This record gives sequence, C-alpha cells and structure tokens, in this order.
Amino acid sequence: MATIKLKKGYDLRLKGAIQDHDIANATVSRLYAIVPDDFTGIVPRMDKKVGETVKAGEPLYHDKNFESIKVVAPVSGTVKDVMRGERRKIEQIVIQPDGNNDCVHHDLSRPAKEVLAESGLWAMLRQRPYDVVPNPDIRPRDIFVTAFDSAPLAPKLDLVMGNAQQYLAKAVQVLSTLTDGKVYIGCHDGDTLSVPGAEVVHFSGPHPAGNVGIQIANVKPVNKGETVWTLDIVTMARIGELFTTGMVSHDTVVALTGECVETPRYVKATMGCSIASLLGDAPRDNERIISGNVLTGNKVGINDYLRAPYRHITVIPEVNKPDEFMGWASLSPKRFSLYRDFTSWLTGNKRAVSMDARIKGGERAIVRLDEYDNMLPMDIYGEFLIKAIIAFDIDKMEQLGIYEIAPEDFALAEFACTSKLELQRIVRNGLERMRAEMA
Repeated sequence: MATIKLKKGYDLRLKGAIQDHDIANATVSRLYAIVPDDFTGIVPRMDKKVGETVKAGEPLYHDKNFESIKVVAPVSGTVKDVMRGERRKIEQIVIQPDGNNDCVHHDLSRPAKEVLAESGLWAMLRQRPYDVVPNPDIRPRDIFVTAFDSAPLAPKLDLVMGNAQQYLAKAVQVLSTLTDGKVYIGCHDGDTLSVPGAEVVHFSGPHPAGNVGIQIANVKPVNKGETVWTLDIVTMARIGELFTTGMVSHDTVVALTGECVETPRYVKATMGCSIASLLGDAPRDNERIISGNVLTGNKVGINDYLRAPYRHITVIPEVNKPDEFMGWASLSPKRFSLYRDFTSWLTGNKRAVSMDARIKGGERAIVRLDEYDNMLPMDIYGEFLIKAIIAFDIDKMEQLGIYEIAPEDFALAEFACTSKLELQRIVRNGLERMRAEMA
C-alpha cells in the first residue's frame, strides 16, 4: 500500500530528547505495583489477598463482567498491600518481590483467546468503539497495530522491543485467527518492516500520525456496529513470545526524557517498577514527573510506580519563570506559540523548546477557530463532536464519529485549545456514558 501522507497535526519538540541509544540497567525496584485504572473497561475483583504469594504472570484480579480476563503480576513475590480509595475502589496493588523470578507457564494447546485472557495480555488490547479492553464475545472486523510513537520525546519502539522482533510473525499468525478481516501494521514512512500475513501501511506527517486511531481513520474507519481491536507493536511482540515460549516477558525498556532529567537515556526495567528505581531517590521539588508523554501521560510522584504502557517517563519543570518580564506580551524569541503570537515562529519548528506544566489561562467558552480540526487528521468535525459530547446528544455524537475516537486522539487538540478545556476527560466521559447507554 502507498504511503499515507498526513498534513494535519504538530510535532512538539521539547528539550530533553535522548541522544545516546545505549540501554542501561535500572536500579532494582524494592516494590512493584499494578494500577487498575490503566486497564479501562475492567471492573476488578481480587484473586489474591494481602500476604499471599504470587508468581510472575499469575492473576492478581479478574474482570467482574468477564471472569476469564485477568490482570497478572509482573514479578514473583508477596502481595504487600491493596490500596483503596473512595467507595473501596482499588487504586494500587503493591507487590514486594522475592527475587526468585518464578514464572507461570501457559498451556498453548488451549484456544488462543483463553491463553491471551489468562496471561494478562488481553488486558493490554483495546477495542474501538469506546477504547476499552475488548469484549471477548465480539469478533473484531480487523486488528490494527501501530509500530511507531510520534508523541513528544517518545521512545523508538524498535529499541523497546529489542530481540522480541523475532516473534512478530507468530503474533500475526495468532491474531489472524481472532478476526475475519486483516491485521494492519502502521509504520513510519521510511521504516522497513515486513511481517508475513500482515498488511503493512506507511504513514508520514506530524503527530498524531503514530496514534492507532488516526491510522484506522485513514485506512478503514470504524462505522456504527463495527468493532476493531488495537495494540502497539511491543504488545504484539509479547503475544508472539507467549505463543512461542509459553511465558510472558514483563521486562521492558523505559525512556527517561525531559529537560529535568540529567542524562536522558534508555534503561531496562520491569513493568510496574517504582519511579525511584528509574530516576533515583532524590526529591524532585518543582518538577513534574509524568508516566508517559507530556500530552497523554499520568502525573506521578517519586514514590509512585511506572504506569501503563510501561515504557516512558518525562520530567519537566512545574514552573519555569512565574514572574517573567512582560508576561504574555513578552517579545522574547524563546516564548513558544503554535501561532504567530511571538517572534519564535520565525525559526520554525526546528528548535527544541523549554516548557513547564502551567496551563497559562482559565477555562472559557469554545471559540470556533478550527484549532481542533487542524490538530486532528481524521474526517470528523472535532469542535462539533466535543460540543455534542458535552450536551450528550447521542444522535449527533454518532453522526460526528464518536465510535472512531479515543481520548489520546484529542490530546494534541487539548494542547492547542485556547479555551483550556480538558478534551481528553470530556471524550472519556462521553465514551463511558455511550457504553453504558448502549449496554
């Protein structure tokens, strides 16, 4: 298939990119944790109690609605704590490792769907519509895999995969049995990837070209009544490894990026490890630690844990210069703007910029400036869809493409939004209400 050229979007170039692609080893984490909120659509019911031992790959909890779907422990050890919030919601499951690395071996003679659900890899898949863990009773029209990440300071997925690339062909063979359609792999223009049995599609253009939802919309959009599954190529490689060796590898490579990281680098770690094992125990006052990228990641503390999808940490200033001379009226060429508000536009988008975590403005009414549409390379009207979601007009939401989107697709539009609206939260609330309405 010819390269699909995307013109809408924007590549946000931040300071703190990784220059050296060597991979170091992270400090051994004293504790690991699973955060159920990372597996959207699963209502957790615990299989393990505090004090019980667990093997790597052994289920910690299952889904209330589909008991076959499990979320597993990344390491062997003891369940140290189950932290709960309001209404006894499970917020974290903390594991103290024993260092034995005892792993669960799966019986590969069982149906592929059962093995995936039991191994915990099913919980790492997503479905459109609703961007949730897939319903195992619905057979997808197609399966889409994204093989690159275009987000700011994002890691190179081929480095994250490492030697697991050898398992891609096996993964396609397994995934092909789960759909009546095709397995599509979206690659960046210029990458050479050939996987037997898969349809490889190349994309060029700025972020969010690497978002799987953008790739679906430009290859074969999701219509009402259709279901597709999505995943990234790292998860795909894990699936291939599972059906080759009978075990799931929970090792991963994490990119430590951002201008507050002394030496941006790649480190080898294990899923769910502590942030301190990656960045060190030193306090980071006036710094924002993000598990993920600056657009879609989760704010965490030094005592928290690496969140899904377990491969990116960004550290930026909380506040750079709160008393900057002339403020918004500054003529400094270092001031960033998507538009021509400051003289920095004269240098184009080639210079890496320093950016802190401030919003710099308050929430206000939506003004139609085509901001969302310019950042969203999909055939939908972003501003009208957001308004329909806020009003919860089901008919208009369906007509405007609610079944095609996920919160991450609106992350760049949220960054560009002069109304300072939390578009990702609005989209997530809309999807959850739609899912409940259609249940």
